Amino acid sequence: MRVHIATDHAGLELSQFLIRELTAAGFDLIDHGPTSYDPLDDYPSFCINAALAVVADQKAGLDSLGIVLGGSGNGEQIAANKVQGIRAALAWNHDTARLAREHNDANLIAVGARQHSQAEVLELILTFLREPFSHDERHVRRIGKIAVYEQTGEVRA
Repeated sequence: MRVHIATDHAGLELSQFLIRELTAAGFDLIDHGPTSYDPLDDYPSFCINAALAVVADQKAGLDSLGIVLGGSGNGEQIAANKVQGIRAALAWNHDTARLAREHNDANLIAVGARQHSQAEVLELILTFLREPFSHDERHVRRIGKIAVYEQTGEVRA
């Protein structure tokens, strides 16, 4: 599986750790930056580029997911969710990471680097990456309604 990763300055050390650990676990990591520490960096471009790459890979039929990191993960999740086709979920425990995939078919996870230890984040990310989407009809239907709105602006009951 290909995994696109991006961060802000607060998550840079964690991002480097995850790239090492996930690569060792057999994932194909693509780093969208930043490449060096800058406390004034503007994370939206990094996160949007990672999200765009996930969408492009998925449209090409590749097995691909994404990770965005920040101090809280909130801004990074918001930036990624602006990309059409992205369903980014902020995960803060095992259940939110698992359910993001199982129920919402989230294709990108956001995590707060200042909220967890490296070991905790690795476990959240692995839970997310390894959890399949359930394909339960109710979840497919709901995701479909989100996609219709995203594409057309139409809200369906």
